[in-house]
Amino acid sequence: MDLYLSSEKTALIVVMLANLLTPFMSSAMNLAIPAIGTEFSASTRLLSWLVASYSLTAAGFMLPFGRLADIVGRRKVFVTGMLLFSIFTLLSGTARSIQSMIFFRTCQGIASSMIFSTGTAIVTSVYPLQARGRALGLTASCAYIGMSLGPVLGGGMSHHFGWRSIFYLTTLIGIFATLLATWGLRAEWADSKGERFDLIGSTCYILALAATLYGLSSVFQEEWAKYILGTGLVLMVIFLCYETKQDYPIFQVGLFRRNTIFAFSNLAAMISYSATFAIGFLISLDLQVVRGYDSQVAGLVLLSQPLIMAILSPFTGTLSDRIEPRLIASWGMGITTLGLFFLIFITADTTLWTIVADLVLLGIGSALFAVPNNNAIMGSVGKELYGVASSTLGTMRLVGGAVSMAVVTSILSIYIGDSDLGRDYAHMLVAASRTAYILLTVICFAGILASLAGRNLKSRH
Repeated sequence: MDLYLSSEKTALIVVMLANLLTPFMSSAMNLAIPAIGTEFSASTRLLSWLVASYSLTAAGFMLPFGRLADIVGRRKVFVTGMLLFSIFTLLSGTARSIQSMIFFRTCQGIASSMIFSTGTAIVTSVYPLQARGRALGLTASCAYIGMSLGPVLGGGMSHHFGWRSIFYLTTLIGIFATLLATWGLRAEWADSKGERFDLIGSTCYILALAATLYGLSSVFQEEWAKYILGTGLVLMVIFLCYETKQDYPIFQVGLFRRNTIFAFSNLAAMISYSATFAIGFLISLDLQVVRGYDSQVAGLVLLSQPLIMAILSPFTGTLSDRIEPRLIASWGMGITTLGLFFLIFITADTTLWTIVADLVLLGIGSALFAVPNNNAIMGSVGKELYGVASSTLGTMRLVGGAVSMAVVTSILSIYIGDSDLGRDYAHMLVAASRTAYILLTVICFAGILASLAGRNLKSRH
């Protein structure tokens, strides 16, 4: 029993550290974007691809790696992902052009998909049902701590030592986390060992998702983007039809049909991230480009949302062990929608305290939604599907993030085009942000309906 508890706690610590690392990198990147744009003389569209390329590839490879982890072992995939993430983080920090940096960020996204697709599954594998919500709450709290440290530590480092220092620090933490995972994760979890990996379905899925999301983000800038978008949608239909006929699919189409809790909770997760992922990107630009604050001040303002999420997540996780988790998640989605609605009215004259108050409201909503929703998803499947459930959840989050950035990228391109970021375009940036917040509010409201629908249905799993 002591050995079980030791392995249980060790697995939790390793996953918590990994969950801290990747959000730190993402949130710190938001503060470094203006400085990167200045050094490389990059357009707004190319800068947005620093974020979008990471989200797109992480989403595209999530399901294949989740399925592969169930077959060959979650530990193997997780540790390999940590190592590759560290390597490509270092290469991103040494990039000498915006194009090469986008390439390394793309590879970093692939590596992160190996981490995201296995971390939640590993925690779920070692914790019993009655303690799972608390464990998931702690891992989520670390993710939000990483998001909190990103704006403060990342903003300060970018201001005093240059934006490359963010990547070097993340590399050092990544190497430490890799060594700890290699040493600390002694057990292996491969509940689908011996089953066949669906290589054709994986390839079709990656191409379909990449084409769809790229086409969506470029449809207003490039004439041929609509054909890429159409091709991606066709490939996605082909992929879904193909998967229904496979004995060992990477995407459990049948699971969505027969398990309504799983289906609607995943849909709510995707909608939530579609509505909220780009908020940090937009507010970072507003604070630094429109208002002229440095990255350090912007980081302190952006800290308010993830800090609230980090504080509340362990409590909402424990609460979801005692109260119907989908009920809590629905309330969280409603509060988030209200927070997004208030962002529509932000102008260049809005006080910093008003922005902070709204970010706090968004943090409360996100904390109430995320962990209970995750608990509902993981609790709706058997252990042989933990990898599939974890990677599906991660995919929904990352697809949501990619959609969010695609929406914002398209709106910025309509208002600003390929012009460099500068105070001359501040009024256009405010107008573009308002349009984006209107669309994101509508998206989030749809998430309330999805979350409530899931709450009122029972799983037939």
